[in-house]
Amino acid sequence: MSQKSSIHFEISERKVLLRIFDIISVLGVLYLVGIVFDFDYFIIKKERWFWSIVLALYLTIFATIFELYDLQKASKFEIVVQNIILASSVTVLVYLLTPFVAPVLPANRLQIVYFYISINVALFLWRYAYIFLISAPRFHKRILLIANRKKVEGIITSLHKSDPNYKVNGFINVGKNKDELNFYNIEEYSLDNIEKIIEEQGISEIVIAASQSDNVTVLLYNKLIGLLEQGVSIREYTQVYEEITHRVPVQHVDKDFYRYFPFSRSNQNKLYLFFHRILDLLFSVIGLVFGLVIFPIILLGNLFGNRGPLFYTQMRVGKNGRHFRIYKLRSMVKDAEKHGAQFADKKDVRVTNFGRFLRRSRFDEIPQFINVIKGDMSVIGPRPERPVFVKELSEKIPFYEVRHLVKPGVTGWAQVNHKYGVGEDDALEKLQYDLYYIKKRSIFLDISIVIKTLSTIIFFRGQ
Repeated sequence: MSQKSSIHFEISERKVLLRIFDIISVLGVLYLVGIVFDFDYFIIKKERWFWSIVLALYLTIFATIFELYDLQKASKFEIVVQNIILASSVTVLVYLLTPFVAPVLPANRLQIVYFYISINVALFLWRYAYIFLISAPRFHKRILLIANRKKVEGIITSLHKSDPNYKVNGFINVGKNKDELNFYNIEEYSLDNIEKIIEEQGISEIVIAASQSDNVTVLLYNKLIGLLEQGVSIREYTQVYEEITHRVPVQHVDKDFYRYFPFSRSNQNKLYLFFHRILDLLFSVIGLVFGLVIFPIILLGNLFGNRGPLFYTQMRVGKNGRHFRIYKLRSMVKDAEKHGAQFADKKDVRVTNFGRFLRRSRFDEIPQFINVIKGDMSVIGPRPERPVFVKELSEKIPFYEVRHLVKPGVTGWAQVNHKYGVGEDDALEKLQYDLYYIKKRSIFLDISIVIKTLSTIIFFRGQ
């Protein structure tokens, strides 16, 4: 079978592409400016190679913090413009203020303006090219889905939401009820024509989302084996879902628990756990010192905007199901739960005006660094939940208790990726992120969470 050539970029490839060409475009424009204009502040030459490395490092760090490598946002030019200005401004400021590793400040201050404009122009031109070339439909990854018709819409929605370049072109139904109508605006194909479909549609990959209860026939197996021998990529849905969304799809996991959760060796790696604890203590000290610096502002805000106790404590569930008392700055009215425990809503009327600022800035969580020092929590991990909610959610959501295999955290993978929501569906999505963290836990994922947390604080997205 002669398959149409289909060029596409995986998520990891696009992120690497963005990082590499950000650096290449910036250094390239600065090199051209140095040749064409009277610009000698930043000169790219063999004797000054260290300047370029430092600039590339700063650019990568601040571009990450200001979400220039978030693929959802990287394909929207109006968001990219805002993030480029923020990232380039901070990059230039830090670069100018770091002596020894950067050039000496020029006598002619216009040189700094040229430097700043050059970086912005380089990023604008490259990102514009990325949006209209790499993010264009011609580079979409075309998928053929094999699934029960009832599950198709939910599967496609979750995949498209996480990666706009992931295009499901159609599906083959393996549900037992073949006569059920297709209410979705998605093309349904017959298994008999699968080779022709792959060739005509330029299918890059077949994704199988069939469960044990679905009608997976010997004919289907033989067809797939034949396609595999012809070089067609075939993958299982939970693997694809996890790769694209960075979540573990617990709603599609059967009772075969360890097939889906081969947890990270870092959970038992004593060296990793030792450095993790050292970083916990370091970040906690920094966090508490910062809290002392802004304490007068918090005290005044609480006096006029909260009118009541500054701190409050609450029982939470920690590692191995052990209960502990968490410390927080009070953000709700006094007696907020006089009618019993309830989840906080996004527009909860119990939250005070100043409390809303504390939540969105995440300053209300500063006292939790005391819990980290005591060993009840870590800086990074699943958010600790209240015992009453843990009991309720454990009865409704499979594998919910698994999140208690590690210490709860002040911040975590769910906090930096999940938008605010309330209820069982929200708890399920957060659990998916928590399980992904437990499964993939590493120093690199921890660093990513810290950087994303800084983005959350900067963009005022706290909950």
